[in-house]
Amino acid sequence: MSDTPDNSRRSFLRTAGILVGSASFAGTALAHSHTLVSPAGEDNDKVSPAEDLMREHGILKRVLLVYNEIDDRLTRKKDFPPETLLGSASIIHDFIEDYHEKLEEDFLFPRFEKAKKLTELVAVLRTQHQRGRTLTDFIRVNATQKALADPGVRAKTSGYIRQFVRMYNPHEAREDTVLFPAFRRLVSQNEYDALGEQFEDKEHDLFGEDGFEKYVDKVADLEKTLGIYDLGFFTPHLGGK
Repeated sequence: MSDTPDNSRRSFLRTAGILVGSASFAGTALAHSHTLVSPAGEDNDKVSPAEDLMREHGILKRVLLVYNEIDDRLTRKKDFPPETLLGSASIIHDFIEDYHEKLEEDFLFPRFEKAKKLTELVAVLRTQHQRGRTLTDFIRVNATQKALADPGVRAKTSGYIRQFVRMYNPHEAREDTVLFPAFRRLVSQNEYDALGEQFEDKEHDLFGEDGFEKYVDKVADLEKTLGIYDLGFFTPHLGGK
């Protein structure tokens, strides 16, 4: 085909149309890219109610490991700094019982009871919260060098620690695998999101902006004092390796 003025004009318009269309598509793709990336970045800063409660269970689990180490030393009559026992029991009292469990008792349990869902499980969990507080109160009072020098108090403290650990291992496991997933299905998305913000606000009111991180550090300090902070400490040695 010859390059007449009309043909050149049509060719130019086709080329321009392709360029405009490509630019429009690229702009749209870029806009979608920003839409996907930005909110995701924002959502990363938000913690859902279940995630919040489960990561707090991580703090509880680490304190249970500290309890196990202290109980082992009590049983074998080995020395340990009494402040590690008081520090552990104080974390349980302040962060788990007076905060974490209060969230469950104020916001989760009543909704299950009202909906008549998992009521038997909730009743057991409530009872275990109360029993745990009784055990913690005794441990905190007797977490001193003087008290632990008494063989009877030492034996009873050891027994209470073992009872606490034995109860809370299945307690938190049942909440993580049964209660929390069921709770997500029990409430609407809006209510679920609103609760996440309430949990965060409560944590900040009680412990400051970095409350969770502060308690992670507190547990780490206890682990370091007892020599169990290094994760490799828990790795089994097999076959002489």
